[in-house]
Amino acid sequence: MLSYEGDAAWRQKETVIIAMTATMTAIRKPLTAAGCAAALFAGAAACGTVENLTAGQKVDRAVEGLGEQKSLSFELGLHAKPSALTKLASEAEPGEELPPELAKFFTGLRVKLSVESKKPLADSGEKDLVGVGMRVSGADGVLAEFRVVGDFTYYRADMEALGEVTGVPFPTADELPESEKEFRKVLEGEWVKVDNSELKQSGKGTSGSEEIDTKTQQKILKAVRGVVAREVTFSNKGGSDGTERIVAEASFRDLLTGVFDKLRPLADDLPAGTELPTDKDLKEAPDKKIAVNFSLKNGDLTRVSVNLAALADKPKGARLPLVLTFGKASDVSAPSDATEVPAGEFAGPGNPFTSGMLSGGF
Repeated sequence: MLSYEGDAAWRQKETVIIAMTATMTAIRKPLTAAGCAAALFAGAAACGTVENLTAGQKVDRAVEGLGEQKSLSFELGLHAKPSALTKLASEAEPGEELPPELAKFFTGLRVKLSVESKKPLADSGEKDLVGVGMRVSGADGVLAEFRVVGDFTYYRADMEALGEVTGVPFPTADELPESEKEFRKVLEGEWVKVDNSELKQSGKGTSGSEEIDTKTQQKILKAVRGVVAREVTFSNKGGSDGTERIVAEASFRDLLTGVFDKLRPLADDLPAGTELPTDKDLKEAPDKKIAVNFSLKNGDLTRVSVNLAALADKPKGARLPLVLTFGKASDVSAPSDATEVPAGEFAGPGNPFTSGMLSGGF
């Protein structure tokens, strides 16, 4: 790990890691939730009325079609005006109001995951992947990005922009000791790369694994499939020019309660440290209907969206769509000008780049 001379220099490094971790954690959770919602709702196609079965089958087939692609991207973002987010947060406790600059940041935030393979993605193994990349962008450009290509993982981040967003001043490259010149590249926003074999070696000894093996995934899917089929209603809202909209609706609290009741017996198979919500927690979940909209173009899934404002205590007519769009992968090639750094510079549970994201955190 980096070793600074003096407490001030150490606090500079801690500031960088903490702020970046907070930013990356904030965008990982909604991405996971949106992906799970789409997969679970699609899994209900096996049961229901004739209308449900037809609409559900279309979504199911569209989701399966994603696995037939060799180049694919997922982009997640709030497609709303900052004023809508500020309005929904206006009833927060004194001192917890959402500052306008943060509302602007969150509504301008976009997270894009890209993957390219030599084979259809559903049939691809690790050796078949050409490249994988994740990019976090704000209204003014890229904030952070990583790519996994061949034997290396590549990173870059706009530390100045992240500092402005978080309100935490980051150290400049000139403030770091010469002995930490590799880390200077990160602060300057340049590409750095780490040998994947070193990353794996550095990760040994950490507590637990964030991966869920295939067998456990199948258990989970089987456990919740019946719940989703029972709680979710699919309906086809029609469309034109090859585009159609299918809506999946359910009681948010009932769906969550049913799903977690089925997951509790599988708790021992989940990654170490996983905490499932208690019955008390679930009773505090909004007892409201929520709708997930699936957009299909000639049978292909192009967009999934959900209005988060529907779960607010008093939505007041505001709309806060969380949107997941699908397309071709962005550039996932290896940057030619990346500087190689030791894995020890980045490995560890406190680092946002290597904590989970490289080992299936998404």
